Amino acid sequence: MKLNQLLPCSEDIEISGLSEDSREIRPGYLFGAAYGTQYIESAITNGAAAVLAGRDFDAALPVPLIKTDNPAKTFAEVAARFYGGQPAHVAAVTGTNGKTSIADFVRQILTMMGEKAASMGTLGLIKGNEPPLPSPNTTPNAVTVQRELKELSDEGYPYLIMETSSHGLHQYRVGGVRFEVAGFTNLTQDHLDYHKTFENYLNAKLILFRELLVKGGTAVLNADIDVFEKIRAACEETGKKVITYGVNGKELKLLNATPLPHGQRLQLEYFGKPVTLQIPLAGVFQAMNVLCALGIAAILSGRPDEVLKYAERIHGAKGRLELAATYHGAAVYIDYAHTPDALENVIKALRPHTEKRLFVVFGCGGDRDAAKRPMMGKIANDLADVIFVTDDNPRTENADNIRRQIMDACPRGINIGNRADAIRTAMSELQAGDVLIIAGKGHETGQYINGKIYPFSDHEEVLKTARTA
Repeated sequence: MKLNQLLPCSEDIEISGLSEDSREIRPGYLFGAAYGTQYIESAITNGAAAVLAGRDFDAALPVPLIKTDNPAKTFAEVAARFYGGQPAHVAAVTGTNGKTSIADFVRQILTMMGEKAASMGTLGLIKGNEPPLPSPNTTPNAVTVQRELKELSDEGYPYLIMETSSHGLHQYRVGGVRFEVAGFTNLTQDHLDYHKTFENYLNAKLILFRELLVKGGTAVLNADIDVFEKIRAACEETGKKVITYGVNGKELKLLNATPLPHGQRLQLEYFGKPVTLQIPLAGVFQAMNVLCALGIAAILSGRPDEVLKYAERIHGAKGRLELAATYHGAAVYIDYAHTPDALENVIKALRPHTEKRLFVVFGCGGDRDAAKRPMMGKIANDLADVIFVTDDNPRTENADNIRRQIMDACPRGINIGNRADAIRTAMSELQAGDVLIIAGKGHETGQYINGKIYPFSDHEEVLKTARTA
């Protein structure tokens, strides 16, 4: 494709590919330098035919240089033009917690309705009921996003639901996607190492609703959260429709949630009519996730009554409050909870299902928001009966120091650095009627230590221990 077909310029040189990573540049590629002008020379050495950069970049180059006010967003739009296709109906969901479950639920519902639907996010790319194709990020880079959207379109998938992380939104990795529906779950302590302030974190999320949700598109918003009015205002100011869910919701109103042995019974007002659902998921937060998913699926498909028929048949996403095993008469759950809010929610969700003691195994990641470590320690100390503090992707930080920061606020915690040992020890103490939550890693299959990734799966460790019983 010619450069002047991708960008407003007079250059008609042929562009054979594009990347924001200078190491991936090949002869004939366009290099997007939104976050790496220092790599322009390397990109040109590798064969870049043109460079896209911000207006503040000022240097003479041996190849065409195109400047824009927002090079990250422009690059994403260029990627969309280059690949030239996406499913007809694309939705997004953002928020601190719940994105993966909601995206998975929407895909499940649409698939049960007989539609070809896919989801993209933390679990990877999932087409219908096929196994996931892994992805290193919740929101892949702009080129990967557009390439996968084009492939889905070519394969006849009219529906896609995407998780959109705050990093992915701030960096406009989905800047070229046309979203017709967007959901918002909640906003709690996370990623402040990157965003620095809570306001910045919220504004990154709002990019989805202000800029990327198409005009006339629909926002599905949690009416129970503190920032609800700010999000609604941002939507209405930019010509978006709003429907709400939750205890204070209008279109999807939660009236009551009753815990059951293997799930819960929900009483709702669903677009103005009373509805009772029995879902195989524990916890009020999962009830909220289901409501958001129902809202997104109803608007995306245009068939709200049919969507409702399949709500009781959804199952939990991998590593999201997932019953991994029963051991000595106790239930062992694996959950991705790695923020204070998520840990509190999962403990409270399973407390009504716990006859005796509630165990928790958890840690905190290295090279990430350190402020949440004592917060999570205090939550576990206050809400759980038996606590094991262990490692969870220490990355390049000293793992002992991370656990110490947790333990300072968790005096009842038992410090066992090796995660496999912590899981085995916790399971060895279980008795009938107990519940064990292994939190933090969920679906992950690796442990990041000193810059390396070592194979590790909470699921495998639980099954190993269960098999030796």
